[in-house]
Amino acid sequence: MHASILLQIRDGLIVSCQAQEQDPLFGSGMMTRMALAAKDGGAVGIRANGGEDIRSIKETTGLPVIGIVKRVYPNSEVYITPTMREVDEVVANGADIVALDATMRPRPDGQSSHDFLREVKEKYPHILVMADVSTFEEGQRAEADGADLVASTMSGYTEYTRHKTVPDFALLERLAKSVKVPIVAEGRISYPEQAKQCLEVGCWSVVVGSAITRPQEITRAFVEYINQGTREDEESLDLRINEAK
Repeated sequence: MHASILLQIRDGLIVSCQAQEQDPLFGSGMMTRMALAAKDGGAVGIRANGGEDIRSIKETTGLPVIGIVKRVYPNSEVYITPTMREVDEVVANGADIVALDATMRPRPDGQSSHDFLREVKEKYPHILVMADVSTFEEGQRAEADGADLVASTMSGYTEYTRHKTVPDFALLERLAKSVKVPIVAEGRISYPEQAKQCLEVGCWSVVVGSAITRPQEITRAFVEYINQGTREDEESLDLRINEAK
């Protein structure tokens, strides 16, 4: 079964269909429609957040689903499937792959990612586990701890990698050359050319979210770019007027 799921997502695009409570598209109905649209466009899998969304998307699309539960705890920066409570929710709702934060940061229960990943694999040996990491060392450790896939999801989002503001191609290439499990590219991928480059450096598949499924972010990028050009035009006009005086 593991091999079948991995083959289904190989060399393809996985679309992350997620919305937070404050987002206009929040709700499993909206996210399921988004996932269907992604399937129609050729997506080979979906990354979904929360039990209700995971179940609905899996039942409706039939695509492999990478499931997570985002939950914030007061004593930890880890929020992507941070404890066994969230893992249980993902598995109970039919996800094919459980993704979890595998960075070196302390977890809410004080457990290390090393011990947590091992515990998850022991409890759910039939489920694929994807480790979301931010560094090469974290990826290596995740593989050693039993992760079935390693993803670059957290690069740029941990305190020690916040200086990275574009897809971490160097990390992906290094992981692809050194780690034996499939490497999944995820994080800050905004253009088709970037997605293709991820595959060219050796990634198994690519996850894209905001650039496809968050219209407010896409709109904001257009508006900011347009406004920037407008401001530059106004400043240039002011300069020409002043020079003509």
